Amino acid sequence: MLSRLNSFKHAFAGWWHVLKTQPNAKIHAFISVAVFVVGLWVELNRYEWALITIMAVIVWMGEFINTALEAIVDLASPEIHPLAKISKDVGAAAVLIAAIAAVIVGLLILGPPLLEKVIALIR
Repeated sequence: MLSRLNSFKHAFAGWWHVLKTQPNAKIHAFISVAVFVVGLWVELNRYEWALITIMAVIVWMGEFINTALEAIVDLASPEIHPLAKISKDVGAAAVLIAAIAAVIVGLLILGPPLLEKVIALIR
């Protein structure tokens, strides 16, 4: 039981490390909260929430894996090396692809009802 609790402790320590040290994680956090608030405002249905949640999780997982990859590369290759750069760049690209996909899905799901709400406010 104690080892299970320690597993959670380590996982939360990693989570905190990402939030504390990665500037892009702060952006992801802000956007995640904003999307959640907008989703509540436009009253998403459960399927829309499922898609939005899946996309947010994919972006967050990408950020966490990229952070771990960067730490491993720094440990294995403390000096500047072209292969280390490629590894880090590809990891960052994976997060970028996930973020772009999340924006597209977010616009498809949130765009129409958000536009309706904004137009209704203006009138």
